[in-house]
Amino acid sequence: MADLPQYTDAKALSEAAEREIKRTRRRERINATFRYTTLIVVGLLMLYPLAWMFSASFKPNQEIFTTMGLWPAHPTWEGFINGWKTSTEYTFGHYMLNTFKYVIPKVLLTIISSTIVAYGFARFEIPFKGFWFGTLITTMLLPSTVLLIPQYIMFRELGMLNSYMPLYLPLAFATQGFFVFMLIQFLRGVPRDMEEAAQIDGCNSWQVLWYVLVPILRPAIISVALFQFMWSMNDFIGPLIYVYSVDKYPIALALKMSIDVTEGAPWNEILAMASISILPSIIVFFLAQRYFVQGVTSSGIKG
Repeated sequence: MADLPQYTDAKALSEAAEREIKRTRRRERINATFRYTTLIVVGLLMLYPLAWMFSASFKPNQEIFTTMGLWPAHPTWEGFINGWKTSTEYTFGHYMLNTFKYVIPKVLLTIISSTIVAYGFARFEIPFKGFWFGTLITTMLLPSTVLLIPQYIMFRELGMLNSYMPLYLPLAFATQGFFVFMLIQFLRGVPRDMEEAAQIDGCNSWQVLWYVLVPILRPAIISVALFQFMWSMNDFIGPLIYVYSVDKYPIALALKMSIDVTEGAPWNEILAMASISILPSIIVFFLAQRYFVQGVTSSGIKG
């Protein structure tokens, strides 16, 4: 206490307190400025490839790799026009529609199956529950590539090759352990009072799930839908293995086919169609951003 300044009157003490408050606020402003400046710089660096891809769509093919600038010297719409027509008998819209033919069923089946399985793990006492939950966690650590050959043989024997069923049918059985675990974590944080009240009123388990838990699970369910939608839109290896007819190609295979068509790839067309192909994911994400952040933070899946 001998090292602390001694104040003889209230005025001096008040002035010292004000100076300390000003120093604290100044440090907070400096820290906030540094923090937000760093975030803005990192954000711009991460967005630059996306912005470059979009701007390169308006450049002539010979100009794309001559400069890293975003503004095209000779802007043109040829990349979008020719890219949309493609080099096949189908337009790019046809391939985009093909993508949604299996992406939407994958999202719906993932939501339904993962919700039901998570509800069973979180609310029911089943035989060997710990063993089955451990098996579920183990599947999250299993590389998906080790299943490609067995799954291909299985779907070949079932006569489902060259169709979209191998892409979404497994999701009907809650094969995405990550989503099940995510919903289980969310359900563990939900009190059971409302469920018990509904059961007293005569609701069975399915009615409790649909009328009580699903509205509460909405942020987590939207997060699951967003994850699955974006992953499915970007999937390349799945359609490459199971789909081999050009008229059934999704966006990913259509873009790859454009690269292989000629010796000199029309990069402005490819980049233009790639820009269009990511728009659905961006739009869906921003429409459901609030629920996505809430669902991820509430389910315990944090960085």
